[in-house]
Amino acid sequence: MQRVLVVEDDLVIADAVARRLKKEGFAVDVVHDGRAAVETFRDETDLLVLDVMLPGLDGLEVCRRVQAVRPVPVLMLTARADEADRIIGLGVGADDYLTKPFSPRELVARVRALLRRVERAEELARRRAGLDLGQGLTVDVAARRVDLAGQEIHLTRTEFDLLHALGRRAGEVVLRETLLTEVWSWPEAPKTSRAMDTHVKALRRKLGPGRIRTVHGVGYALETP
Repeated sequence: MQRVLVVEDDLVIADAVARRLKKEGFAVDVVHDGRAAVETFRDETDLLVLDVMLPGLDGLEVCRRVQAVRPVPVLMLTARADEADRIIGLGVGADDYLTKPFSPRELVARVRALLRRVERAEELARRRAGLDLGQGLTVDVAARRVDLAGQEIHLTRTEFDLLHALGRRAGEVVLRETLLTEVWSWPEAPKTSRAMDTHVKALRRKLGPGRIRTVHGVGYALETP
């Protein structure tokens, strides 16, 4: 369950936002001033809904302090639509703005959009990151290069994608259906497809024995030391 911290000094608005987000399946923390927001923010917080005008620390200062601790998506709430306010807010780390009065449906849509953006960025970073699969086997995802004991192994495009799909879940059994979808883009492919078996056999030959384990009728696992 994703956790949202709502920071709003208007009790009616804060309660309405919190109730709507909870209805949509979010865990919600609510505070009504800037200092409480900084104190309440924690590792489990996935997103801030943050009013600009707050007692104590204003929303811009809260955003600065929170972003200095850990980057987190921030949806600013403001009673004014001035371009200058938006520019300043974006400059201190806000990701989006919503002008009061606003529709609860739009607020939820903005929250979900920001969280999806974070998820896509994290997935892209994972895909670009290199993999160290032990015993001298490394995968440079950005360069699409595989090295074994310091020597480059030449893989076909499909073999590389298959190794990457297994390597990202090293030690786990990856279902045949998952591999068919990710590597071959066959979401409805039959479990008995022989194309995968042929490529797994070729990949085994290049990586050496004991690297890829077959779980009959289920899928494959890339073994790690």
